[in-house]
Amino acid sequence: MTLDQKVIRRQKLRWRIRRKVSGTASKPRLSVFRSNRDIYVQLIDDANGVTLVAASSRDKDIAAMKTNKVEKALAVGKAVAQKAKAAGIENCVFDRGGYLYHGRVKSVADGAREGGLQF
Repeated sequence: MTLDQKVIRRQKLRWRIRRKVSGTASKPRLSVFRSNRDIYVQLIDDANGVTLVAASSRDKDIAAMKTNKVEKALAVGKAVAQKAKAAGIENCVFDRGGYLYHGRVKSVADGAREGGLQF
């Protein structure tokens, strides 16, 4: 499978997920983007088209950690949950972005649950 085929396959999965998953101001969408090196998470209100809260593994406190990528993803999940609590958000819907619910994506979800987000 070439890179183009992988990207197209993930894009089709992403579109299929986005047909069903949508966020509102009271229950935003927890969107995950995973690159080879970093992981990015956003809480998005699709009704108004705004990002409410965001966190990534490039944040200074998380980037300074000397751990593997799965543990950094767990820290990103906890960070986004902490920022969401400060913004008054407790519930969300999870959007895995076409990635398998495994590894770093699962670690973000676990970290967000540990931080107090419910989905």
